[in-house]
Amino acid sequence: MFRDRKLEIKTPEQIAVMRRAGVVVAETLEVLREAVAPGVTTGELDKVAERHIRSMGATPNFLGYRGYPATICTSVNDQVVHGIPGDLTLRDGDLVSIDCGAIVDGWHGDAAITVAVGDVGAELGELMRVCEESLWRGMAAARLGGRVTDISHAIETYVRGEGGYGIVEDYVGHGIGSAMHLPPSVPNYGRAGKGPALVRGLALAVEPMITLGTTETEVLADEWTVVTADGSWSAHFEHSFTLTPTGALVLTALDGGAAKLAELGVACAAS
Repeated sequence: MFRDRKLEIKTPEQIAVMRRAGVVVAETLEVLREAVAPGVTTGELDKVAERHIRSMGATPNFLGYRGYPATICTSVNDQVVHGIPGDLTLRDGDLVSIDCGAIVDGWHGDAAITVAVGDVGAELGELMRVCEESLWRGMAAARLGGRVTDISHAIETYVRGEGGYGIVEDYVGHGIGSAMHLPPSVPNYGRAGKGPALVRGLALAVEPMITLGTTETEVLADEWTVVTADGSWSAHFEHSFTLTPTGALVLTALDGGAAKLAELGVACAAS
């Protein structure tokens, strides 16, 4: 998993451009969160996303990526990731995971949220809460001089402590910068202290995906949509972040991660 150690290390100026791309992604996801409602199609959400990204002078980075036909991924219920927007109509009680990315001046941002459609039960609400909290616990565990799997271990430890959730292993986080997907891989499980060192200028997209059942997944006939093998529902949250001498900076959070990192006792470069 960690064989390719040719990591892209960014300058502060390049990180600043990535922050601009991250804000585009963050604002687009907030617009999409508000647009999610029973009766809305995933294709309509995709149009909202493309329009908003382009209105901010950015370019969607999913559209055309390895032939992907849309601006966002919309994964509903048992769809874990990479769901293609289309005619699917959201219904009250659904969960929809929205993965979004944008490019500004050649630099990428990438983040994801899971949104409840109308009213969902307590079990699904807790699934989303645990997944999002594990993301923040992972980023909060990162320190300059640490290792990539410090993030992985923190995610797994938190999820395991909250119940019998399945942690998807086939799809993991990644480096990000001048391309959407770069080394290193960032698993959502494993022992701490492994993998490449966490250094200034390294940017990572951290993205836990957890389920109410199995860890096993299958890819549908469209060759993109990933579903749980047992039909259990899932959640997916993601942020792109980096480490600086004054703390972590969550590139795809509107406040740079200041509020949540403070809650977890971690210094934030944006605060």
